[in-house]
Amino acid sequence: MAFTSSRSNNNFSQQDITSLVFAVLLIASLYLVASDTVYAIGFPLDDSWIHQTYARNLALEGEWAFRPGIPSAGSTSPLWSALLALGFLFSLSPYIWTYFLGIVILLALAFLCEWAARKLVADYRPRFPWVGIFFALEWHLAWAALSGMETLLHGLIVTSVLVMLMTNSPHYLTLGLLAGLSVWVRPDGLTLIGPVGMVILFNERDMPARFKAVLHFVIGFGILFAFYLLFNLAIGGTPMPNTFYAKQAEYAEWQARPILGRLGEMSLQLLVGPSIVLLPGVIGWLVKSLRERRWGSLAAILWCFGYLFLYVSRLPVYQHGRYIMPAMPVFFLFGLLALIEFDLGKFFKRYHWVMQTVWRGSIGMLVLGFIFLGANSYARDVAIIESEMVVTAKWVAANLPDDALIAAHDIGALGYFDHHDLIDLAGLISPEVVPFIRDEPKLADFLNEEGADYLIAFPSFYPILLRDAEVVFSTDSEFTLAFGEKNMAVYSWKRP
Repeated sequence: MAFTSSRSNNNFSQQDITSLVFAVLLIASLYLVASDTVYAIGFPLDDSWIHQTYARNLALEGEWAFRPGIPSAGSTSPLWSALLALGFLFSLSPYIWTYFLGIVILLALAFLCEWAARKLVADYRPRFPWVGIFFALEWHLAWAALSGMETLLHGLIVTSVLVMLMTNSPHYLTLGLLAGLSVWVRPDGLTLIGPVGMVILFNERDMPARFKAVLHFVIGFGILFAFYLLFNLAIGGTPMPNTFYAKQAEYAEWQARPILGRLGEMSLQLLVGPSIVLLPGVIGWLVKSLRERRWGSLAAILWCFGYLFLYVSRLPVYQHGRYIMPAMPVFFLFGLLALIEFDLGKFFKRYHWVMQTVWRGSIGMLVLGFIFLGANSYARDVAIIESEMVVTAKWVAANLPDDALIAAHDIGALGYFDHHDLIDLAGLISPEVVPFIRDEPKLADFLNEEGADYLIAFPSFYPILLRDAEVVFSTDSEFTLAFGEKNMAVYSWKRP
């Protein structure tokens, strides 16, 4: 890779654009081909089908509902569900339009981070846009792009706000609008108020300038956030979506575990891949920002670590750390910025090239290696969802009586492929279960009161509820069994 050239501006050449587009299309193609080869085209999360269900009902029925005729605030990301709805209007959903959106977002993130590197390190004028290529090929981000979830869109908006702060952009109205927009993607967009406030405090020269900056930000943010609150209140009767409350209740046991253990699990997910060799760079850029009082960079890195801690304290770090993925681009960018400065410097004098080669080579090999490891991981994740949730949903649609009432914890594929009335044991569309979401005896009483006929779940998730239940159908998926887990099953729920 060539790291320098004679170019003196931040414009992208035709070669830059071609390289980044090719890299994104390459990684997307590899992931989808791997998925289709291992089992089938699909999504690696059942939650992806929740968004598809809301999107379809919005596009075809004009309703914000999981089940037609029953409005509900079960979508964590109203903006993402609305964007997906466009695909149904043009008969491109659920797959083509969703993958297209993910590819475009990944490409935009690659361009954004390449531009940021050129802006923040004046001497970085590459013949080959290797920073952008890193983001295009990084396996966590590629997985997120093709997951059917809002994760990478949230990461793009968050990174845009933080890059604006790092480059000392004075456009606080725009920052406010972006921060407000991020809340429509995920409620944790509220955390962006912190870094923006920090930059205003330290960057603006006096109180009148700070007041003006705050006013512009509040106007931009407040307009979108107010509509977000009103939307949730109108649909679900609460200021936040049902998922916000349900997740807190469901993972109360996780929150009680020792924090050091949770931090260890988060670090493992975050650092699996090329990011492990970027960690020294993250620390180096943090030190540089402290020395030079780069308040935007300091605000960004503090937000990053705060965001990671916030999630590890509230939710388990599973599915490759998907909840912390929006913070990964900023984390990676800090490490790459330090690498650029190290590459352009002479810290080890005549032996500097040795360290350059080792650092560059380590990143390059890990990026390339995890292209294939990531594709395989994505394919296996899709196979589990398709062979468990989707197969079960299609069986239920074809075999259970039309008037059956079904209780289930994973409702995404059921919502999309099946038509039966549902009791959502995760609380997304049945918020009444949230107060006792992990209390199995109370859940049993609730199912009896509601008149449930069937219960669908993995056996290990409800050992008490399913102890004496009769199995009506089991998927027998080899992919789940390969992980040492039992298959999802449909149980007959016999009321006393």
